[in-house]
Amino acid sequence: MTATARPPIEFGVYLPQLKFSFDEIRHRVQTADRLGYDCVSFYDHFYTPGLPDVPAFEAWTIVSALAAVTQKIRLGHLVLCNPFRHPALLAHMAISLDVISNGRLDLGIGSGSYPREFEEYGMHYASFRERAEQFEEALQVLKLMFTQTRSSFEGRYYTLKDAPSPLRPVQRPYPRITIGGGGEKFTLPLVARHADMWNCPTYSLAEFQQKFDVLRRECDRIGRDPATLRISEEAVLVIAESEATLPATLEFARKRYGFEGWGLEAGGYLGTPERLIEHILGKVARGITHFSFFFHDRATPESLGLFATRVMPVVKRELGH
Repeated sequence: MTATARPPIEFGVYLPQLKFSFDEIRHRVQTADRLGYDCVSFYDHFYTPGLPDVPAFEAWTIVSALAAVTQKIRLGHLVLCNPFRHPALLAHMAISLDVISNGRLDLGIGSGSYPREFEEYGMHYASFRERAEQFEEALQVLKLMFTQTRSSFEGRYYTLKDAPSPLRPVQRPYPRITIGGGGEKFTLPLVARHADMWNCPTYSLAEFQQKFDVLRRECDRIGRDPATLRISEEAVLVIAESEATLPATLEFARKRYGFEGWGLEAGGYLGTPERLIEHILGKVARGITHFSFFFHDRATPESLGLFATRVMPVVKRELGH
């Protein structure tokens, strides 16, 4: 993108895959695809944090399966856990899925955030600094293998020796890389250096402006135009058809997502379609161009349809899209 052109607004669905059957996930994602949502994303954990006994599909497998049964919607994660996969393997996986989906992969990735599952599965959970260093090397390896047919790399954590990668992604030079997180010391500098999009997660929404300012200063420091970086929010969306039904809908949402980490009160999108339109337009004015919504009712077809018919087209019309 150029510094003078605002990128089109994108609306996505964040759909944590716990406790769903595959048929339920497929139906929701196909509904979102048909309604014109831009993307859908899933989490990357061995199990849902705090809910080890609740069944959930593995992150990459579910996205790969959905690529075969959807048409236009982009597919990805918020976010992949870098230590789970060697970046050379991840590069081959990403290139393959980008080809299979005809260029619909969004590559969201982070440094890892839930130490308990590392311990339970016998994996080393390094310090934040070490994970950030490892993550930066991984990003370099990914970009090499996305763009080179042979790649060599010598780092502290990863080494490549003329490693072949003859298959090329459909998206050039590579699938969009989203980095999620709000760490000001390590994560946001990595975003400035390597990401196409920054996703502010629910737990950082209360400090969004502070994080955004840090990110822009880091872009200025390294000579990157901040306008070349998409800004995204992951937020709970509570949508009610009318003012009359809003109180009950809010009560339900607060019971399910009242924990501070969900950012419901700090940065949630709460209200009727008319209220949500105003809220979204205000956020666009602050620089956000991508919205990844965690629907309060886990993206039922009714809520997906309500937002897609009464909010999305009005926002895009107001913005001239």
